[in-house]
Amino acid sequence: MLSFPSRKHSSLRVALTALTTLAVAAGLATIPSTSTATPGAAPASWEETAYRGQVEVVRTPEGPADPAVLTGTVFVDQDRDSASDRGERGLAGVVVSNGRDVVTTDRHGRYRLPAYDNMTVFLTQPSGYQVPVDESNVAQFHYNHLPEGSPELRYGGIAPTGALPDAVNFPLVRSRLTRDQEQHCVIAGDLQPYNRTEVEYARRGAINDLAARRDYQGCGTLFIGDVVGDDLSLYPDVKELTSLTNGPARFLPGNHDLDFDAATAEHSFDTFRAQLAPDYYSYDIGDVHVVALNTVRYPCTPDVDNADGRRPECDDPENAPRYNGRLDEDQLAWLERDLAAVDDDRLVVVAGHIPLLTFADEGSPIHQVDQVREVYDLLEGRRAVAVSGHTHSIENMRTGDLVQGWNDLFGVEGLPFPHITAGAISGDWYSGEVTEDGYPTALGRDGGRPGLLTLDIEGDSFQERYTVTGESDRVQTQLGINSPTYRDWYTARQEWNATPEGEAPELASPLVVTRDDLAGQTWLTTNFWMGSTGSTVEVRIDGGPAQRATRTQPMRGEDQLIGPEWSDPHAVAQQLVHGGSVADRTTHLWRFELPTDLDAGRHRAQVTATDAHGRQFTDVLEFRVAETP
Repeated sequence: MLSFPSRKHSSLRVALTALTTLAVAAGLATIPSTSTATPGAAPASWEETAYRGQVEVVRTPEGPADPAVLTGTVFVDQDRDSASDRGERGLAGVVVSNGRDVVTTDRHGRYRLPAYDNMTVFLTQPSGYQVPVDESNVAQFHYNHLPEGSPELRYGGIAPTGALPDAVNFPLVRSRLTRDQEQHCVIAGDLQPYNRTEVEYARRGAINDLAARRDYQGCGTLFIGDVVGDDLSLYPDVKELTSLTNGPARFLPGNHDLDFDAATAEHSFDTFRAQLAPDYYSYDIGDVHVVALNTVRYPCTPDVDNADGRRPECDDPENAPRYNGRLDEDQLAWLERDLAAVDDDRLVVVAGHIPLLTFADEGSPIHQVDQVREVYDLLEGRRAVAVSGHTHSIENMRTGDLVQGWNDLFGVEGLPFPHITAGAISGDWYSGEVTEDGYPTALGRDGGRPGLLTLDIEGDSFQERYTVTGESDRVQTQLGINSPTYRDWYTARQEWNATPEGEAPELASPLVVTRDDLAGQTWLTTNFWMGSTGSTVEVRIDGGPAQRATRTQPMRGEDQLIGPEWSDPHAVAQQLVHGGSVADRTTHLWRFELPTDLDAGRHRAQVTATDAHGRQFTDVLEFRVAETP
C-alpha cells in the first residue's frame, strides 16, 4: 500500500475514499502473465443492498418563507421511500453545498444555504451512509435550481425548475459498505461513444467486466469525463450501461460532454447536470474523501484564460470556441471550503477529466489545469492522489516525478503526491481491429490497452490496479522486439501512410531478429501498464541470470523522449497497419538490449515486472535469431 505518516485531526474539522496477449507472429507462442496481487473478497449481490430512491423536493402553494434561502433536512430514510416521514431522524454534521457555500447540518439534520438563480445543491455523502441510486444505479444526491431553465440548447439542458422549493431534503440509509476501511474504487476513463455501435463496444468490453465484479459496491464507479462523444442524446444509452454495474455510478464532465451551443461557460454543462450529476461535488467512503472536479472551461475567453498569452486558442470564443483546463472561481472557493471540513488524516482523491498535470500533453497549457499550483496549496500536508482521464493513456506518476513542460509552464519542480491517468474504456477512440469478443483493440498512444483503474484502499492507504478489458488482473505487461528492421519499417510505413502509393511496407516477422539487427542494437521491450518510479523489470534469457531492463522515460525533469527507438513495437505494429494513434512515447516502457552473440535459433525471455508496491508479474516471450533476413 502507498502509506502516509499519521497526523492529528485538523482543527478545521466542522463535524464530520503479458505480454498479455502479444499477437502470435511467425508461429512463436507467448505465455500469459502471473501475479502475486489478490483483490479483496467479494460482498453479496448489489441488488440485495442497493438503496433505490431520489432526493425529496417539497413545494407548497405558499412557497418558502424566505425565497433567498434554501432550507432542507438530511435524514435517515428508514423505510426507504425517499420521503422524510414523521419519526425519521435528521442526521447531524453532514456537509451540504450550493456550489459556493459549504455548511453542515445541525443536530436535527437541518441546513440553510443562500439561493442563487443558477445553482446545484448537493450533499457530501458521509462514510457509513449511502445516497439513493436510480434504476440505472446513478447516484441521486443533488437538485438543480434554474427557474427559467437553460437557454435554447440542442440537447435540452435543464428544464425550467420554477420558484425555489420550500425544502430540498436528502435521504440516506446506513451502509456497512461505505463505512468499511477496505474499499475498491473504480475509476473509469473516457467511455466516449460517438454512436450506438460504440455503446455496444463498451457494453461488450469494460461494462461486461464490471458486471462480473462484486468488489466495488461501496465506492462504486466514478466515470471521469467524456462520458459520451459530443452526442449528448446518448446519455440514456450510457445509463443503460450503468444499470448493468454493481455499485453506485457517479460522473464528472469532460470536454466531449459539453453543450457546444452554449454561449457562455455558465450553461456549457447544463445537459450533463440535468442527466447525470453536478459538474463538481464530493463524497466520503471509508477513510477517503473523493473530490470530483470540473476541469473543463468552455468557451474559454482571452480575458480569463489567455491573460498570460499562452492560450491563443481562447482568443475568439464567438467564432472559434475552444475549451481550456481550468477551475472557475466559484469552484476553487468551494474546494477550499470543502477541504476545510475534512479531517487531515483522510486520504483525498482529487478527480478531474483534464489532468492537473499529465505526461502525454506536458507541454500544453490547455490540456492541464491552470490553477494546479493553487490546488497543490490547498492540499499541502494532506494525503492525496490525483486521478484523471482525457489523454487516453495510462500514466502512473509518483511523488517527485517531473518532466520539463510542468516546470516551464507552471513552475512545478516535482509532483507533491501521486497522479494517475486512468486510461480509457474507449482506449484509442475504439480504433483498430474488432476482436472476436466484439470490441476493438484500440491500443493507445502509450501502447496501453483499454481498461479500468481501481484504487484498492485500506484505511488511508491505497494501491492502484489497472485491469485490461477482457483480461484478469494478472495481465499487466506487453512484450515486444524493437530492432533496426522494425525501426526502418516504422519510418517507411509512416511515410507510406501519409502518401499511400504502391504497396504498403510490411513488417514480416516481428519476433525474428537477424545478426545485423543484434549488431545494430535490438531491445526486448516491456510495456508495464502500472509501471512507475520505484518499479523494476528484470529479464532472463534462456534461463540465465536476471538482468535489469532500463526505463525509457526516467521522469527526472527531462523532456518527452519520442520516436521509434522509444516506442512500443507490439502496439505500433498494429497501429500503423490498422489505424489509430502511434505509441511513440510513454512513461511505462522498459527495454533490455539483447546480447549480440545470441546463437541462431529459438530463445526464451522471461520477464519479471515488479511494481512500486512489490507485486510481481511474469511474462514470457519466445523469439528467434536468424543468420540472414
